[in-house]
Amino acid sequence: MPRFPHYKQPDAMDCGPTCLRMIAKFYGRNFNLNYLREQSHLSREGVSLLGISDAAEAIGMRSLGTKVTYAQLVKDVPKPCIVHWDQNHFVVVYEVKKGKVFVADPAFGLVKYNEQEFKKHWLATVTDGQEKGICLMLQPTPAFYDQDDEVTDRTGFGFLWRYVRPHRRLVGQLMIGFLAASIIQLIFPFLTQSIVDVGINNQDIGFIYLVLAAQMMLFIGKMSVDFVRSWILLHISTRINISIISDFLIKLMKLPIGFFDTKMIGDLMQRIQDHRRIERFLTTQTLSVLFSLFNLVIFGVVLAIYSWKILLVFVVGSVLYVVWVYLFMQKRRQLDYKKFTQLSENQGMLIQLINGMPEIKLNNYEKQKRWEWERIQARLFRVNVQNLSVDQYQQAGSVFINETKNIVITVLAAMAVLNGNMTLGMMLAVQYIIGQLNAPLSDLINFMHLAQDAKISLERLGEIHQKDDEEKKDDPRINTMPAERTIAITDLVFQYEGPHSAKVLDQINLTIPEKKLTAIVGTSGSGKTTLVKLLLGFYPPVSGKIRVGDTDLKNFSQQWWRTKVGAVMQDGFIFSDTIVNNIVVGDEYVDKEKLLFAVKTANIQDFVESLPLGYNTKIGQDGHGLSQGQKQRILIARVIYKNPDYLFFDEATNALDANNEKVIMENLNRVYEGKTVVVVAHRLSTVKNADQIVVLDQGRIVELGTHAELTAKKGAYFNLVKNQLELGS
Repeated sequence: MPRFPHYKQPDAMDCGPTCLRMIAKFYGRNFNLNYLREQSHLSREGVSLLGISDAAEAIGMRSLGTKVTYAQLVKDVPKPCIVHWDQNHFVVVYEVKKGKVFVADPAFGLVKYNEQEFKKHWLATVTDGQEKGICLMLQPTPAFYDQDDEVTDRTGFGFLWRYVRPHRRLVGQLMIGFLAASIIQLIFPFLTQSIVDVGINNQDIGFIYLVLAAQMMLFIGKMSVDFVRSWILLHISTRINISIISDFLIKLMKLPIGFFDTKMIGDLMQRIQDHRRIERFLTTQTLSVLFSLFNLVIFGVVLAIYSWKILLVFVVGSVLYVVWVYLFMQKRRQLDYKKFTQLSENQGMLIQLINGMPEIKLNNYEKQKRWEWERIQARLFRVNVQNLSVDQYQQAGSVFINETKNIVITVLAAMAVLNGNMTLGMMLAVQYIIGQLNAPLSDLINFMHLAQDAKISLERLGEIHQKDDEEKKDDPRINTMPAERTIAITDLVFQYEGPHSAKVLDQINLTIPEKKLTAIVGTSGSGKTTLVKLLLGFYPPVSGKIRVGDTDLKNFSQQWWRTKVGAVMQDGFIFSDTIVNNIVVGDEYVDKEKLLFAVKTANIQDFVESLPLGYNTKIGQDGHGLSQGQKQRILIARVIYKNPDYLFFDEATNALDANNEKVIMENLNRVYEGKTVVVVAHRLSTVKNADQIVVLDQGRIVELGTHAELTAKKGAYFNLVKNQLELGS
C-alpha cells in the first residue's frame, strides 16, 4: 500500500482544512492551508462538516455528508474520506484492510486501529437500532484538475477522461482482463487447426481429447475473466454515472434563479437522461473498443500468416462497411435533436399531468389533456419512424457488404484447400479468425454510434455547464454586514423578459428602515412579490440600485446574503421529508430549543405533537397531507428557526383562519423586535401596525405613510382596505 500524504495541523482548529488538504494531495493537487481555511469558514470554534464540504466543492471536489455503519464504511464508502472523531475532531480514513483501519490524523500522524478501537472513537449515534458515525465522502470532479486560469471545454471528449482518473487502479485491472481474454481467444484458432490437421488426420483420439480439454479450460478461464470484468465495469460505470449527474446538479444549483423561469422541467430531466449515454460511451464501449482494435490487429496479423489475399478482401469489405455507416451519421444527428425535443415535451407533459390531476378532474379536462399527450406521442412516433428508416437502410447495406465479404472469403479459402495451398484445419481456423475479426468490427461501428450520441449529449449538457454561475469564482464578493443596515432602493426598474417587455417595477425609490416593519400593499400584479424577490437577490435590477447601508446588494455574496435573510413566499415549497427536516433546513444538528420556539410561534406545536410520529412524521408529496394553512405555518416555523436579520413575508398568512392569524401575528410581533421586516399582505390586520406602508400600483409607488396617514388621505390605500374597515365612502 503506497504511503498516504500527511500534513500536521498547525492549530487545534485546523483539523478539517488539513484533512481536506491531505485528500487533495492524494489526488494530485496542492492547496494552501490558508485558502482552505477561508473556504471552510473557520471560526474560533473550528469548522463544521458543512464548512469542509463548502471548501471541498470550492476546489472542485464532490462531497456527500452521511451517517453510515462500520460495515458500510468498509464496503461502500470510497476512500479516502473524512470522519468525525471523538465528536470534536476530524481525521481521514484512507484504507481498511484485514480488519485494520488506516487513519491519517492531522494531530498525530498516520495511525492504524483495529475495528473496536476505531468504532470507539467514531460511532456517535444509533439510528434504527444500528450504531453509525458521521462521514464525508469526497471525490474529484473534472474541475478539480483545472489550473486556476484554465477554461475547460465541456462539449468535447477531452474533459471526460478526468472522470476515469480517480478509478485508475480499476481501469488497470480491467485492461489486464481484456488482455487476458484477447490472448485466450488468440489460442483457439490454432487449437481448432490442430484437431483437424493432427488429431483427425492421424486418427489420434487421445490428442483430440487433450485439445478439447485444453479448449474447455480456456473457455472456463475466459468466462471467469469476463465475469470479473463485468463486475469491475459495473463498479466504474455506476460511480462515473453518479459523478456526471452530481456535477450537473451542482452546476444547476449554482445558476441564478432567473434561469429556471425559462427552462422546462422536461428539458432538464431529459438532459439528465443524456448522462446515461455519456457514461455508456465512457466506460463499457470505449474500453472494449480499445481491445477490439487490439484484436483486429492481432488476428489480422494471424490471418495474414494464413493468407494475405483473404486479409485484403477482409480489409476492403470492412472499409466499405465503415464508409456506408458513416454516410448516415449526419442524418442520425438531426433525428436525435428532433427526438430529444419530443421526449422533453413528453416528460414535461407527464409531470404536468400527474401534478395537475386534481385540477384536471375538477374541471373535467381529462380528455383534452389526454389528447394533448397523444399529439406529442404522434410526433414522437413520426420521429421514431424516421429513425427506424435510417437504421434499416444503414443495416441493410451493412449486412449486404458484410455477408458478401464473408462469402468471398469462404470461396477463396475453399479454393486454397482444393489447390493444396491450405489444409482443412487451416480453413476452419481462418473461418474462426474471420468471426473474431467481425465482432471487433461490429464493436467499432457501435462505438461510432455511441460516440456520436455522447457528443450530442455533451453539447446539450455543455449549454448548461457554460452558463455563468450566480457567483463567479474569480469575482470577489462582500460577506460582512455594514454598520448601517437600512435598505435604500433608488430608481429601480425591472422587466422579466428583456427591454421590450412590460416594466414590472418602474422608478421605485424607497427606504426600508433598519429594525422597522415595512408593509407593501397593492392590487394583484402590482409588483409586490417581484420587489421582494429583488430584495432577496433572486434577480438583478434592469436599472437602478438596491443598497444595504452604503453597499450595493449585487456586491454581496448572494449565498452569504441569503444566510442573513429569511422569507415566506406565496409559493413556498414543502419537501417530501419529515416535519423536523422541513423546519430545520440546512443545519447539521437540530437545536431543540430553537425548534420548540419556532413551532410555538407558528402555532403548530399542538398539531405536530398530536401526530403518531410527531416531528418525524413525513409530509409533502410522499407523506402526510397538509392543509394550506398548515403548510404556511410550517414555512413560518422554518424562517423563525433560521433567525435571520431580515424577514420577508409574502402573503405568509393568507391561508390562515382569523384565530390562527391573530395568535401568530401576536407571536411574530415579538420575533420582529430588533429585525428589519418587510410584509406583503392584503389583510388590514397584518399591515395596520407597520411603521410604514408602501402602496404599489402597476409597478409604481403611489402612496407611502402610516395606516393613520394613508386612511386620512382617502386615496389608493383607503380604497384597498375600506371594505375590511367598513369605512364607507
